[in-house]
Amino acid sequence: MEFLPLFHNLRGARVLVVGGGEIALRKSRLLADAGAVLRVVAPAIGTELRELINSSGGEQILRGYSEVDLDDCVLIIAATDDESLNAQVSADARRRGVPVNVVDAPALCSVIFPAIVDRSPLVIAVSSGGDAPVLARLIRAKLETWIPPTYGHLAGLAARFRHQVKNLFPNVRQRRAFWEDVFQGPIADRQLAGQGGEAERLLRAKIEGDAPSDAGEVYLVGAGPGDPDLLTFKALRLMQQADVVLYDRLVAPAILELCRRDADRIYVGKQRADHALPQEQINQQLVTLAKEGKRVVRLKGGDPFIFGRGGEEIEELAAHGIPFQVVPGITAASGCAAYAGIPLTHRDHAQSVRFVTGHLKNGTTDLPWQDLVSPAQTLVFYMGLIGLPIICSELIRHGRSADTPAALIQQGTTMNQRVFTGTLANLPQLVAEHEVHAPTLVIVGEVVRLRDKLAWFEGAQASV
Repeated sequence: MEFLPLFHNLRGARVLVVGGGEIALRKSRLLADAGAVLRVVAPAIGTELRELINSSGGEQILRGYSEVDLDDCVLIIAATDDESLNAQVSADARRRGVPVNVVDAPALCSVIFPAIVDRSPLVIAVSSGGDAPVLARLIRAKLETWIPPTYGHLAGLAARFRHQVKNLFPNVRQRRAFWEDVFQGPIADRQLAGQGGEAERLLRAKIEGDAPSDAGEVYLVGAGPGDPDLLTFKALRLMQQADVVLYDRLVAPAILELCRRDADRIYVGKQRADHALPQEQINQQLVTLAKEGKRVVRLKGGDPFIFGRGGEEIEELAAHGIPFQVVPGITAASGCAAYAGIPLTHRDHAQSVRFVTGHLKNGTTDLPWQDLVSPAQTLVFYMGLIGLPIICSELIRHGRSADTPAALIQQGTTMNQRVFTGTLANLPQLVAEHEVHAPTLVIVGEVVRLRDKLAWFEGAQASV
């Protein structure tokens, strides 16, 4: 290990920065965020850096560097493009025993700046010892995706109760066990869900010995239209901590594989006239599993609240007092349209967009057709494949032109995506000719004309 990682308290301490350009500004921002008082020495100092100096209560010295500038400083940064000057600053600092960092010159440094993930008061530093800074930044970027900002709030919650817990448990092992339980249980779940008041209430009750028995929780998670890269960070985090996963037919296998490996998986998919489990039984199963103290992910294709029956499920959960979280997902309309190169709105073609289910509760396709025939409107039909001939004929009968462009998107956002474009007049014939199968989305409107210009997804196939 060439460098020992340490975290320094610079609040109120004076730090010397030699240089007044962009590099000096980048380093000074970090120092100011840590509460340092900046002393910047350079013949010329940029406007933004001068403002940063003033806000830190520091000083700017408009001249060349002199060793006297090191006086009273606890850290030295050399950030100029003059190699000899940087070497001089390093030598002066080392002679005085003051830590020094020379930007992009590890051999002249006694300390180096890591790549930082800031979730204050939780801070993570990644360093390659100056040998591969780009790699360190890439690793930091990965950590940024894995650690949501709310982890800082969780650390802050622990800080507020640290002394109480220390007084309650004088033994280090007992304290460690207590905090491990907090950080992996419902208290952390509440804080990470943005329910800080409830998390604090539960933690206070736990300290006072009045904590309720562990209760389960249900997470309604939108899995998006198929591409795993479209999952939200929150969705992935909850999927990886679930005890049980109830998943739909539209959830891609690659997404299911991202769930916790040892979680029980229960298929509850539905398709026309073939329900693995009726909706009422799904609702009851969510309640039953949660009452057993389990964390349950209800994984739904697209978004839970857009034709996903998520509203019915949370009604049942609320009626039984079961805590739940809803994680929005990218709905098929926006995901599939984007991957097919079809903008849902465009000021030259469509000023509104309407999502419509092509399959009603009673099995009919009886829709408010008169409201759907505006030429400046994009229509997106979910579950419209079976009723497609009726949809096209009714739109034409109620005034939409038979030449209106229309598209079918099968298995959108996946490598099996197929896109067929035509018109309201010939779209049903395209289905018959190409054996189109569900899941398929139907888009109707002038925006479909833009596909030839904007399509980018290599897996897409078009037929007109």
